[in-house]
Amino acid sequence: MTQRARKLVGTLLLLAFLAVYALLAMAAAMVLQINANRAVELAYYVIAGFAWVVPAGLLVRWMHRRDAQ
Repeated sequence: MTQRARKLVGTLLLLAFLAVYALLAMAAAMVLQINANRAVELAYYVIAGFAWVVPAGLLVRWMHRRDAQ
């Protein structure tokens, strides 16, 4: 797969991943009834806000991999 094709596929996967992740994080917050304690609520949203970075970073690194010579 060429780098150009990887970027196209990776962009589409990243958009789909972020949409699904946001919905799952929102559903988890509602199920857990986070609003009982402000500190727990803050910790959840900080962790949920940064948890998507690692998978997205791995995907971006795959997208920018050079083509085989």
